[in-house]
Amino acid sequence: MYKLVAVGGKLRGQEFVLENGENTLGRSEDCDITLGVNGVSKKHMSITVTDDVAYVQDMGSSNGTFLNGKIIKRATAKNGDKIALPDLILQVVYVKEKKVIVKKKATDDEEEEEDIDVIFKGGNPPDNIVGKILHLFKYRVMNVIHGINEEYEWKYLLGIVLTVFVFVVVTLIIYPVLQSTKQILLFETAKRGAHYAEEISRMNSRALESKNLDQVNTQFLNSEDGVQQYELFDLEGRIVRPMEKLNDYISDPFSVQVREWAMATKDDDGNKVYKKLLGGDEIGIGKKIMAYNARLGIMEPVGIISIRFTPKSLAVEATKSQKAYLESIVTALLAAIVFFGVVYYMTLRPLEEMKYQIEEALRGKRRNLESRYLMGELAPLRNSINSVLQRIRELQNEDNDEFGEAESDESYVQTLKEFLRGAGVPAMVLDSEKNLKAINLEAEDLTSIRESAALDMSLLDVSREKGFAATVIELCDNSANSAGTCEEGSYELQGIDHKVCVTSLMGKDNFAKAFFVTFIKEE
Repeated sequence: MYKLVAVGGKLRGQEFVLENGENTLGRSEDCDITLGVNGVSKKHMSITVTDDVAYVQDMGSSNGTFLNGKIIKRATAKNGDKIALPDLILQVVYVKEKKVIVKKKATDDEEEEEDIDVIFKGGNPPDNIVGKILHLFKYRVMNVIHGINEEYEWKYLLGIVLTVFVFVVVTLIIYPVLQSTKQILLFETAKRGAHYAEEISRMNSRALESKNLDQVNTQFLNSEDGVQQYELFDLEGRIVRPMEKLNDYISDPFSVQVREWAMATKDDDGNKVYKKLLGGDEIGIGKKIMAYNARLGIMEPVGIISIRFTPKSLAVEATKSQKAYLESIVTALLAAIVFFGVVYYMTLRPLEEMKYQIEEALRGKRRNLESRYLMGELAPLRNSINSVLQRIRELQNEDNDEFGEAESDESYVQTLKEFLRGAGVPAMVLDSEKNLKAINLEAEDLTSIRESAALDMSLLDVSREKGFAATVIELCDNSANSAGTCEEGSYELQGIDHKVCVTSLMGKDNFAKAFFVTFIKEE
């Protein structure tokens, strides 16, 4: 862990802890560390901390950044180094962090020490419930996935996870719908069974009133579509219909369940129906046969009927359900394949970009890795690589100077001033700090910036329109980051749209030393 200790100047005695990653310093409250000292720019410098390396970078400050007495653009700082800013001296201090060690007894009674990998274990969970859930998912559930990833390629694992996700989601969505359809079919079949029981009561009212079940006629059930089997029996379980089972006692499991249900509900009005989904596309329906008791003046149960249905509609519905489920699976899998491609290549592109930029940096064509793609998770890795590249450049320095001085802008600015004389269009010259070095009369009239009053001052300070200055500075940075190529933008000046073109001159150290800015009226 690094921290800065103010050893001189207005803030002497104060300490500032540097977090891992980029730390910005300046007068602005938007900075990670605010330095309320006159002469310090709003965003003066940044210090990127990666493990035990601190990388200092000047952020285009007006008065510069000095490390151990030398002005720098970028450099690596060590423990004890001093960074000088206007009216402030900061000392870099590296504080060694204690590692957590767990001692355990070995099988041979010898003690071993084992480092706890805090990153992958996660430590103690947070106190709030949301934090606990996230902690459990990240360091418990995902550790299982990471363990599988040690055996299988990431892309295969991603495909497996997506496939499982598809089956789980489709099943959770489709299954309740299928069950609801079955329940509707069961309800309709129950109504049908109740109708049969009522028909038996109507056709055999006299026999039922005299409790003479042997004379009950149920022949019409033999020709009813979907009726696979039925049993009409008395309250003791003796079968009276069909004739081939006469005087046998019920043994069919469903008939036994119906009798138990009937005996448990024999005091109700007899309108209830017992229904159950059986195996093999069968539906079981049970109902009490009610008859009028003239002596008591009430309806009472005199028999019970159980019917096994195999309605064609159930088989058709089962086929439709299977088809709908398979269609949903296929559709979801096709969507998952597209989603897999999007996620896979979206993740792969920043890594490929980083690979090519590393190769360019090793060949000397690039100084730092900078990504066009917004993926904050890769920022720590990119910062670490930039630190390594900076260390390599320092080790390869022929003069063995730990921190070389920045190359002067003067010769490059002078070259662009010569171009300014024959520009023929409104133009200006800026140095590496975006300070105005020259501007022709056409540009003065267009931007309302006077060279006599604005020379050597920052464009942000001399321009009345901050949006204009910000546009030019952004184009300057884009040109500098793309090895000096021309960058174009648009801005309205004096009510007319103008094309703003910025080209930078690159120094021997591969940093932009001067910028040539031209303004062309758009047709």
